[in-house]
Amino acid sequence: MSISIPGPESLEILKKGPRLFKDGGRYEEAAADAAKRGLKPPPQMINAKGEGAYVIDADGNRIIDFHAGWASNPLGNANPEIIEAVQGAMKQYGFIYEHSLRYDLAEVLTDISPGKKFTRTNFEISGTEAAEAAVTYAITAAGRPLIITFEDQFHGDSIATRLLGSNRGAHRRLGFEAWRGGVITVPWPHSYNIPAGMSFEQYTDYVLWYIDSFVCRKIADPETIAGILAEPLLSEGGNWIPHPKFMPGLRKLCDKYGWLFISDEVLAGMGRSGKWWAIEYDDVQPDLIVIGKHLTGGIEPIAAVIGTEEVLAANDGHSGSTFAGTPAGCAAGLKTIEIMKRDGLVERAAVLGEKYLERMKKWESEFRIIGQVRGRGLLLGATVINPETGQPSVDLARAVHNEALSRGSWIIWDSEPQIRFYPALNMDEEILEKGLTLAEDAIREIDRNYSENNYPFWTTGVLW
Repeated sequence: MSISIPGPESLEILKKGPRLFKDGGRYEEAAADAAKRGLKPPPQMINAKGEGAYVIDADGNRIIDFHAGWASNPLGNANPEIIEAVQGAMKQYGFIYEHSLRYDLAEVLTDISPGKKFTRTNFEISGTEAAEAAVTYAITAAGRPLIITFEDQFHGDSIATRLLGSNRGAHRRLGFEAWRGGVITVPWPHSYNIPAGMSFEQYTDYVLWYIDSFVCRKIADPETIAGILAEPLLSEGGNWIPHPKFMPGLRKLCDKYGWLFISDEVLAGMGRSGKWWAIEYDDVQPDLIVIGKHLTGGIEPIAAVIGTEEVLAANDGHSGSTFAGTPAGCAAGLKTIEIMKRDGLVERAAVLGEKYLERMKKWESEFRIIGQVRGRGLLLGATVINPETGQPSVDLARAVHNEALSRGSWIIWDSEPQIRFYPALNMDEEILEKGLTLAEDAIREIDRNYSENNYPFWTTGVLW
């Protein structure tokens, strides 16, 4: 069963896009192109309301939300407790500096940090700013100019973070290639579609060897490298889980050469992985952690960098913004962490993640278009492939996304051959089951249509 999307109200709003926004809103153009090619037009909604596990569009369609504000709403859309805390802070403080909530939130972040060893905090507005700040602090602390990062990571979309790593590499960096002087980018060892016939473990060993024996001998003296910026779960790049040897191997390289280890936990951190910090699965102690998304509670923007006493206590590297660490943002962060602790949501994410990963793993054998399913906690996803070639397929992943949305399940597709699921950590299990079933039905439909030679099926772009 499908829903009518976009409905008439959404269509009327979409018509305004071409004259209002950078690069225009091109829904009508995409729909016309689909009709010309004999395809279904892409589904598209304009959201009118966020309500817990649902988004409700301008035409009244209730859609199960696996976006969760692109993983920024760990407690569901428009959580009333966080809104109340934010309103209280706004009424009391408005926007002023040197308020007490900054100190309170910094203390709480120390308390939930790995081993409680992260004693210093600097607040930012977004994960993008926080990633840039962490690199700034690493370069300043080490007194070295270079940083090692990985392809397919995503740290943001400012000029600096695009150059530090982008899950759509060359396209995101187009025109800015000359700005990459201080960044050494190496491959991320994926667990699927591995080159040269290597195993997952062999690929991981190769990347570690490449850094140690090639980068440090052929590209840069290790004495000029400040550290490594790594995502402990490669989230935006497709929810890739590292081999158990990878993060410990990076830590060993850091210890060997005196580098700092930065763990970017903007998406995977603060409970989504089933632990407070995704790096804890690898029993690795980083020097700096980048925090964003979940810390906001989805209501008020705030991000942070936390670090050890050794790295940040006397660090005069400069970063920050006018609205970094606002009273309302700190209130949102405090309330979000309070609720997560009170309701045991980190532990819940671990339990539900195992349950639904086991269910989704069956897709690998049931559907020809699913190459690999991956997950840790409530960070879940799958690679969608062309069954004839076995290669990852952006078009088929988009088709699955569009079919799922037309059935009332909003999953993530982001111009890549993956589909992703980021349910709120407190999403009712019955709703989660229903949304996953709708997505599964969408995969089945695309898989069946491919076998009947109806491909491409809904492969025109979706526009957000």
